[in-house]
Amino acid sequence: MTTDLEALGQAVKRAQYRNHRAMDGALRDAGVSLVQWDALRAIDRMPHASGHDLAVATFQSDQAFGTLANRLVDRGLIARTAGRGRRIEHSLTDEGRATLAHGQRIAATVLDDLFAPLGEHDRATLATVLGTLLRDEAPPVTPTA
Repeated sequence: MTTDLEALGQAVKRAQYRNHRAMDGALRDAGVSLVQWDALRAIDRMPHASGHDLAVATFQSDQAFGTLANRLVDRGLIARTAGRGRRIEHSLTDEGRATLAHGQRIAATVLDDLFAPLGEHDRATLATVLGTLLRDEAPPVTPTA
């Protein structure tokens, strides 16, 4: 019997969509959307990264990330400073770090709930299988100096 790859792809997309809906709804308690929280996570992982590097890391276009970053600056969650040349670097403010930490506590609970149907062995298997699928992907972006 051959696996229906279209159905498999749809199942992966449905699982991702369920994750996004659950996280987005829960993160409202931290005062951010999933997209905003993901940007805060990326800035925390890649301090002083350029907007382009952060856009790639968060699966957005440069323009979309720039708009998002402007909103985060207006809310006092991030700071943007001049780097070399025309480069604009991003960093978290104290309020941004507090919001990120609040979101991380929420995310831990949501992820525990989402993966609760899987035992540790199944979680490890899923991580291995997804790692195999993504093996040829470019590594995560690291900020350029």
